[in-house]
Amino acid sequence: MSSPSEFLWYIPNDVKSGHRGDSTIDSHNSLETLTSHATALEAHGWKGALIGAGWGRPDTFTVAAALAARTTTFEPLIAIRPGYWRPAHFASAAATLDQLTGGRVRVNIVSGQDKLAAYGDSEGDQANRYARTKEFMRLVRRLWTEENVTYTGEHFRVAEATVEPRLQVRGERRHPRLYFGGASEAAERVSATEADVQLFWGEPVGGVQERIERLRHLSRELGRDLPPLEFGLRITTLVRDTTEQAWADAEAKVAEMARSKGEGWNDHRQAVAVGQQRLLDLYTRGEVLDDNLYTAPGKFGGGGAGTTWLVGSAQDVAASLRKYRDVGVTHFVLSDTPYLSEIKRQGNQLLPLLRG
Repeated sequence: MSSPSEFLWYIPNDVKSGHRGDSTIDSHNSLETLTSHATALEAHGWKGALIGAGWGRPDTFTVAAALAARTTTFEPLIAIRPGYWRPAHFASAAATLDQLTGGRVRVNIVSGQDKLAAYGDSEGDQANRYARTKEFMRLVRRLWTEENVTYTGEHFRVAEATVEPRLQVRGERRHPRLYFGGASEAAERVSATEADVQLFWGEPVGGVQERIERLRHLSRELGRDLPPLEFGLRITTLVRDTTEQAWADAEAKVAEMARSKGEGWNDHRQAVAVGQQRLLDLYTRGEVLDDNLYTAPGKFGGGGAGTTWLVGSAQDVAASLRKYRDVGVTHFVLSDTPYLSEIKRQGNQLLPLLRG
């Protein structure tokens, strides 16, 4: 492998409790509760966690900054949206947090639909939205790595901009990694030239391999001038002590989803993106694909990383994740609910098998 595998989790920041079957408690998004997740991640072998973004949720950057201040090694993967942020504003905020935390910031750029008008954004057209994202990523990287930046583009402009504090180069890391997702042609062209890590949702290994090969070809075709694109998998992993118990619990969860019509799960169903539709269509190929990729959750309300699940014992799930690693995936963002107890279970049972 070109780089060692990294394992992150997911921390929900949501006004409503019970996200994707999580424990329902009044203090679910208090600083104390969220900090308990972050410190558990540190204690159980995880690198950090993705923190999602969207209008109507607590501000992701604020949550990430608070958790970084309460921890020592936890690395927040902060989801942000061009349009919600201006490039220079974001570059400055991220550089500041990176300096304060000793280089622990990671960034997930999100371009999908949101309640744009609520925060004054009007760029709903897909082609223009991704063109803006491309500009945003290129300009933020320049602001992190150059001084006195002057840029005039279709969507953004700056004049003699120097972000302070300057980012400290840490080995091969010149700036926070930029993660990016999306399966449309427009999204893949942005990723091929501008992203550091392309994130996939839980498709079968063959589908992920095809997309990796396509993105590598696109990178060459479009003249990528950055280090080679890396690849990540964002997926639900339902792990239990035995294969039989895992499948019993998975089927019980899906039965509850069917009963409640996916309440708390269908958070990617409002405007179905290309990547989401690819996942939903998997159910037509079978309820279980590859060895243990469970597609039934998508039929009963599962969205995003909750659409498909890898189900089994720690040994079963580790074997499946190794197959993704074999085709080029080196970044893994895993989760299951209840989030806190699964941080510990999977940190203790799954991660040692993946690092061994």
